[in-house]
Amino acid sequence: MRRELFPSIEPYATGYLAVGEPHHLYWETSGKPDGIPVLFLHGGPGAGASPEHRRLFNPERYRIIVFDQRGSGRSTPLGELRDNNTANLIADIERLRELLAVDRWLVFGGSWGSTLGLAYAEHHPDRCLGLILRGIFLGRALEGDWFLHGMRAIFPEAWRRFAEFLPEGERGDLLVSYYRRLIDPEPSVHGPAARSWAAYEGACSTLLSNAAVSAAFTREPAALGLARIEAYYFAHQFFLADNELLAGLPAVKNIPAVVVQGRYDVVCPIRTADDLVRAWPATDSGAAGIEYIIVPDAGHAASEPGIRAALVGATERFTGNRFMPAGT
Repeated sequence: MRRELFPSIEPYATGYLAVGEPHHLYWETSGKPDGIPVLFLHGGPGAGASPEHRRLFNPERYRIIVFDQRGSGRSTPLGELRDNNTANLIADIERLRELLAVDRWLVFGGSWGSTLGLAYAEHHPDRCLGLILRGIFLGRALEGDWFLHGMRAIFPEAWRRFAEFLPEGERGDLLVSYYRRLIDPEPSVHGPAARSWAAYEGACSTLLSNAAVSAAFTREPAALGLARIEAYYFAHQFFLADNELLAGLPAVKNIPAVVVQGRYDVVCPIRTADDLVRAWPATDSGAAGIEYIIVPDAGHAASEPGIRAALVGATERFTGNRFMPAGT
């Protein structure tokens, strides 16, 4: 089974999808035009997609569809919060599916992308050939609190830099204090706050310190989209009721799914993946509906070797009879 990324490729089609002012979403398709449709959902929210994400899929088998969510990446306006919520992101995915004339597709999402992918599948199970979910995040209050405070237990130095960016008198509520700065229109105010937030997440995302990963998180202008939109979604508990996604699992029980989780993922701890897998219902035939892969020597980032190998292996297996229905 292949373990490395596929060679770099370029899109054969790109465009912008208007989803209501002021949002215009960047989208692209690459690979095989009549191949198995696969939708890549990036993390954050607000992180945006990159050319590397195309390389998770065999371009000779897949029609690879990538887009940047509202306010993220190449979508415009960058960091825009108006009408930016989970329900609208789900609706955006359906608009994109209709635009590209896709009947059903494989949905692939990591971190926040796993949240959005699962939420989409629960609302539109008939449009999903399967799910590949990495670094599970369910948008629960306990997970948000862990990000803001709990990661200090593992990465105290990174957390201290994150907290001490703020004046001492504003450290009582990190989220409120950061959010106030991140929505400030003045670049000299929101820029440093965005870099500090993004640096914190990047420093905690790999098992071993990785300068390239940390640099990618803090690169401008991506850091602003990531930090501002993340803080906004945190402030609104990701526009999800607590345990909403776990409660909605019966809708997806017959969709083949793979979960890939780093054992030492600090950003999205394995407890959440364990909760999801234990709650996943059996199919109507009584079979297990989910394959769970724990990578023993990895943290959160998809670029870590073990995570990458597991994800590429999963995308390869979805091209075979084990997962795909006849005629796909």
